[in-house]
Amino acid sequence: MSHPYPPAAHDRGRSAPAPPGPAWDEPEPLPVGSAPVPEYGAGSLADLLPTLAAGMGVPGTTAAISELTAADRNCVFLIDGLGWEQLRAHPAEAPFLTSLLASSRGGTGRPITAGYPATTATSLASVGTGLPPGAHGLPGYTVRNPDTGELMNQLRWNPWTKPDAWQPYPTVFQLADRAGVHTAQVSSPAFEHTPLTKIALSGGTFHGRLTGEERMDLAAEQLAAGDRSLVYTYYAEVDGKGHRFGVDSDAWRGQLMYVDRLVQRLAEQLPPRSALYVTADHGMIDIPFDEQHRIDFDEDWELRAGVALLGGEGRARHVYALPGARNDVLTVWREVLGEQFWVASRDEAVAAGWFGPAVEDRVYARIGDVVAAAHDDVLLIASEREPNESSMTGNHGSMTPAEQLVPLLEVRT
Repeated sequence: MSHPYPPAAHDRGRSAPAPPGPAWDEPEPLPVGSAPVPEYGAGSLADLLPTLAAGMGVPGTTAAISELTAADRNCVFLIDGLGWEQLRAHPAEAPFLTSLLASSRGGTGRPITAGYPATTATSLASVGTGLPPGAHGLPGYTVRNPDTGELMNQLRWNPWTKPDAWQPYPTVFQLADRAGVHTAQVSSPAFEHTPLTKIALSGGTFHGRLTGEERMDLAAEQLAAGDRSLVYTYYAEVDGKGHRFGVDSDAWRGQLMYVDRLVQRLAEQLPPRSALYVTADHGMIDIPFDEQHRIDFDEDWELRAGVALLGGEGRARHVYALPGARNDVLTVWREVLGEQFWVASRDEAVAAGWFGPAVEDRVYARIGDVVAAAHDDVLLIASEREPNESSMTGNHGSMTPAEQLVPLLEVRT
């Protein structure tokens, strides 16, 4: 099997960290150290906005992605669910985006890593705060709230908890706004007042627009509104069609064609001294609907034994053990899943850097006693507890290239 990251990730001197221990395809069970840890601090989503803000002179920010050149006006267009591998596999559907892969318009085209887990709530928090999950504190789709013992869905913010207590750091947008940079977010009106927007993407002004075309036009206007500008815009339906129909479906391809036109529309309206960065929060992988590829936690007594709560999602699980059962749960999960998942204790995952260089004390207990990240094309569903999530065709969350690598494409004026 090839190295977990494609050659493009190494050509710029940013190879994935070389963890101690055996290589990718050493004998099973998979060693924790063989997981391809995201490139925190050099080439991850958390590094993008601080790099752009530092180029505009925003105090408290540092340029971590060294090849990006400073611009007075910066726009980040985040396309939910558009992974690097999926984009490269569909050049006919995305001719404009494909042209950016080869740096043919004066910019750069390369993959960066989403961060672990590769899921929307975690990634949006990483983008907006400029921090890895171990610092911003959203380390999964659902995680246990240590104060209540309940699972918290960090995308839907359910059950509700005080946003500023859960994620106390300022966003990069807030830092930029305080420094006099014209700062704006252009997205769906439905997201304006959500807790996730508040803790991850707030700062400056929010502009809700329903259609993609309206968002592109307004994003260009907002870029031109200041001598220094930082603008964020977002589109969700590539991810939505991927979850429902898969990333090789006609519906998904249609969304890719549409979003390719949106990117071109925005690029053609950029004001002078601008840089547009197109990226995503995660990639996606289709999982077949059979027992070999979909392991059902709710029907597996071995996996359920000693487990109090099952968090995360099908390819990135947090497992919370009953008191005194942690070691037994870890042993059983390794025996049952260790050939298909990287299975780690909380301390092993933290030490390996899955959630970033360090995990803060307030975040530590949100991480599962056992953490399981899919290596193979498999899904650990929970058909009774999570019927909707268990029925999805396209999935994400783990550290495989299809999920972890996202594009960083640039257009400059």
